[in-house]
Amino acid sequence: MFELYVTAFITLFLVIDPVGLMPMFVSLTQDNSQNRTKIAVRSCMVAVGILLLFGAFGEKLLSFIGIGMPAFRISGGLLLFLTAVEMLFNKRSQRREEQSETEMHDDPSVFPLATPLIAGPGSMATMILLAGDAVAGFTSTLVLMAAMISVVGLTFIFFMLGGTFERLLGKTGINVITRLMGMLLAALSVQFVVDGLNGLGVIG
Repeated sequence: MFELYVTAFITLFLVIDPVGLMPMFVSLTQDNSQNRTKIAVRSCMVAVGILLLFGAFGEKLLSFIGIGMPAFRISGGLLLFLTAVEMLFNKRSQRREEQSETEMHDDPSVFPLATPLIAGPGSMATMILLAGDAVAGFTSTLVLMAAMISVVGLTFIFFMLGGTFERLLGKTGINVITRLMGMLLAALSVQFVVDGLNGLGVIG
């Protein structure tokens, strides 16, 4: 069981990439820094719920509603690309300036932080595959869930370090990072779409 835990932890850590998500979290919450802790907690809790669902029932759920993982990857990639465009062209800040005071702050906790950044097509597919490989039944499923919760917990810790990261960089540095993260998000979203098209056999 320990080997399963280590395998699941390392796999999910590489797929979710908590270290890489930290600057992305800072970029997405730079205009809502006073609520950063709430956003981090909410995004991680939602991600845990989604990944628990997919680990336990993912394959059955997708097949029941007639959705394949390739289609799921494509849709996640397209949604992520919209966020990347906003980050690249500063549309998020412009939109906030046009909103009233009560509507000023977007809440990125569910989208795009919880999904598709933490609980994205890659991590959902990983949970489904690891759950399918776990042959020891209920106990192995619990071990898999524990590994997933550990990785999301690490993600929360890195999110909490985001304020220090932001102070070290300053506003100009954060603006630069925001656009760099936008470029990386755009590339990641395209990769999701390419993987989905490849899974459908459209490209090879």
